[in-house]
Parts: sequence; structure tokens; C-alpha cells
Amino acid sequence: MKQRVSALLREKFGREVVLEKPRDRSFGHFATPIAFSMAKELRESPMKIAEELASSFNESDFFSSVDSVKGYLNFRLSENFLSDYAAWALDNPDDFAKQEKNERILLEFVSANPTGPLHIGHARGAVYGDTLYRLARHLGYDITAEYYVNDAGNQIDLLGLSIQLYGRENILKESVEYPESYYRGDYLAPLAKNAVEKFGKEILSDDSRQKELALWAKDGVMEIIKNDLADTKVFFDTFVYESSLYADWDRVMAKMGEGVYEKEGKLFIASSQKGDDSDRVVVREDGRPTYLAGDIVYHNQKFERGYDHYINIWGADHHGYIARVKAAVEFLGYESSKLEVQLSQMVSLLKDGEPYKMSKRAGNVILMSDIVEEIGSDALRFIFASKKSDTALEFDISEFKKQDSSNPIFYIQYAHARIKTILSKSDLSEDEIMSATLKNLDDNADMLMFDALLLPEIIEDAFSSRQVQKLPEYLKSLAASLHKFYYDCRIIGTEDEAKLLKLLMVVGLSLRTGLSLMGITAKDYMTKEED
Repeated sequence: MKQRVSALLREKFGREVVLEKPRDRSFGHFATPIAFSMAKELRESPMKIAEELASSFNESDFFSSVDSVKGYLNFRLSENFLSDYAAWALDNPDDFAKQEKNERILLEFVSANPTGPLHIGHARGAVYGDTLYRLARHLGYDITAEYYVNDAGNQIDLLGLSIQLYGRENILKESVEYPESYYRGDYLAPLAKNAVEKFGKEILSDDSRQKELALWAKDGVMEIIKNDLADTKVFFDTFVYESSLYADWDRVMAKMGEGVYEKEGKLFIASSQKGDDSDRVVVREDGRPTYLAGDIVYHNQKFERGYDHYINIWGADHHGYIARVKAAVEFLGYESSKLEVQLSQMVSLLKDGEPYKMSKRAGNVILMSDIVEEIGSDALRFIFASKKSDTALEFDISEFKKQDSSNPIFYIQYAHARIKTILSKSDLSEDEIMSATLKNLDDNADMLMFDALLLPEIIEDAFSSRQVQKLPEYLKSLAASLHKFYYDCRIIGTEDEAKLLKLLMVVGLSLRTGLSLMGITAKDYMTKEED
């Protein structure tokens, strides 16, 4: 709706027009402050300009009224327009709120090291990234979801050591002295057991085979990670392994040109020339590449694939890393403006007001799988999508287990189920309901239909601003409007039963579509603790 109104006004006025929703719904569906922006140019008061602009609108299929209010132009959409749009949406539910964007995007997210199960911090980035991905696909973007597997470096070596230590203590029954840094958790048990079956017990005692063990084990850990993600309906189109990139090292370093230099036996990137605080080490004195080295080769590979835009979702602790990666992109000859980095903050969990206990199975973190098991995938996805990703998030999982209106995901799900229940109580056929016209609605019904048909604008805004929390906020507001309408308006057995049920079907479509874009399946039936 907003796009069509914007296009009409842009054509009429010959300029871009800002559209807003009036705070007072009685003023109409949309408003624009265009008269204020034209006041200086025309040397007239905004109120006079707005009055003249309002009077310039003749009868239109789009608007039932165009009024001037204190310098603003207020537009009320016509019954014909709203009724036709709602009918089209119900006839074409799979196309509702879809667009055809002509842009190719590569979206990288999660990218947790393949050294252990995903923890709750990873879950936030996973939900944020997957929701962006779903929104983009719905809007018609050609988008690829990619997981960058950091399977090289010290963290992988540490995996081999950790499996050996676990195996020596629990399989060989040896006394083991653990170092300060090692991985712990029950996930090591099957890895150690399977390693013995594949390589023999000697793999646990031979320090020279730690690397071999680690490279084998990382694939098993990746299966754990993929299963954890699948349990929350997060899937990837492609996986790129860091270990596969170094064959291209010499070519990429040559491409970097004067962007890299040697000093004191180390290789540096001259990132300070591109706005970084200082130059950064790419290769250490002993010849081992740093984490940044792999990222340089990876981003070269990314850009060589020719996408229009690249989005990385990183943990907030990587904030200082952005400048050096963008510097590398520039030295490689690409536009760093095409690389966008979104940050995901960590999460604090409570249970009944107390800090959530760390998992015994994980050793020292809260596992994503534990939370999914306790509150379900739907609740977890809703929680992590409901607040800006770059702000701290604290929540009490007990609140999201309640079966009442205090639980926002239950509140929205119950709205959809309520619609299904009302429809099931009607003696009217679906054809009778669908053939009803959505005209001559009272103000409450009119605004409910308008709110339901706003979903396309919400989806585009949520994606373009990268603020996916706008979608659950909208769904919660729409659910509240539906519940209020249910209590205020009798439906079954009235003269307007058919068109009111059709209106509820439009609301149900928006709730169902919005939840789907959050990776949540709308429910048709629910019980409630209190009404």
C-alpha cells in the first residue's frame, strides 16, 4: 500500500514524498509533511500549501479523502482499494508481501568454530541471520546464506588435545593433568569413542597425532552444529572451509600489492592507511598465519564471486575487526562499501529471576540445544528476533513457558488460533465468505484491515533497516488489535458475519506470513490458562 501511494504522489508532485502514519487514526491512513519541505521554496506557509495540495486531488480510486491538517496532508484510502487489495491477498497467499528485488547478496552468519556445540550467543546470531535471510528471499533478493568454517589455527589443534585428554581419563583410565585451556563437555565422549574405533587407542596417547585427530573430529563437531541449527530451522546454502583457502595464498598476497609488507620477520597489512588504528600482523614470525590471514583470502574469494552486496554478522567482540577487513578489501581492489557488518551482542539468561545454570554437558557455557529443549524453537526464535541485535539482551526463560498473554509468542499464536476457532463456528462456506465485499466497515474494522495489510511495508522496512525486531513488534500489535476486536465486536450470527470473517482471514494471513518469516509455524489450536 505504502509503495503504491508513494509512487502515485511522487508522480503527482514530481519529487520524493515522505509518508507517515498519523498518531491519531481518525486523521486517516497516511500523512505527509511535504508542505513543510515546499514552504521555503514557494515562500508560502505550510498550511496554505497543504490546503492547495489537498484541493488538487479529484476523485480517485486510491483515496476516499485527502485533507489538510496543520500543514500535513492526510490520506484515507478508499474502500475499493482496500477491499480489492485484501481480496487479492487472500486469493494469492503465497505472493502476499512479495517483491522482485534485482540484487544478489551473500550473507555470512554463525561461523562458529567447529570445536564444540553452539552456545546461546551463537543462537542469537543464527536467528538474526536466518530471519534476515527469510525476509530477503520473500522480497525477491537473490541471497545466499553461507557458513564460514574456521577449521584452521590453534583452536583446531586444541580440539585434538581435548579429545586426547578426555580419552586418556575416561577410556584409558589414566590420571590426567589438564592445562589451563582446553575444551570440555559431554560432546567429547562420542568423538573419543569413535576415534578409538577408527584409529585405535594409540591415537589418544600419541601427541604427534593431535592434528590428525583434530582434522578428523571437526567434521563430527560440524554435524553437531548443523543438527543444532536444524532444530531451530536454520539452514545454509553453502559452507566454505578456511583450510581450503590457503592454496590461494600466494595469488591473493600478490593481489594485495603494497597493502602488505614485511617487518621484523612478520607480514603486516598496512591497514592504518585505510582508517584502522594500526597495521595488523597477517603472518607471525614462525610462519603461522593469523586469523586475519584467512579472512583476507576468504573475502577475496567472496568478492570474486561477483555479488552486489555482502553482509557479515559477527559477534560484538569483533567490532574492532571491521576496519582491518575493510582495509583488506580495499587493497584487493574492491569497494569496501559493498561489505556490511552487523554485530550481534551476547545474551544473559535468567530462570525464575536467577542466573541460568551453565550446562554440565557443555562444561562452561549455556548450550543452544538446552534452551531449545526447554522452551522450544518458536520461543527461542521469537526472543532473539524481538530486540535489536546490537543491543544487550536479557530474558527469563520462565516467562516464555507461560501459556497466557504475558508470553508474547503465545499471545500472537493465540490470535491466529482464535481466528481459526471463530471460522470453525460459522455455518457459512468458504465461498460465501470469500465472495463478501469488505466495504462499509466501521472504523474499528477498517483500521484492523489496514493494519493487517501493512505487512509488506513492515517486511521491507525490517530488512532494509536490518532491524528484524520490527516484525515481531508488528505481529504483537496486530494480535492485540485482533483480540480487542474480538471482545468489542460480535461476529457469528450477525448480518455482517461473512465480511467480518473475511476480515479475520486477512488478519490471519498476515499473522501466518509474518510468523513464517520468523521461522515459526502459526498454530490453529491452543489452550489458554486464563482469558
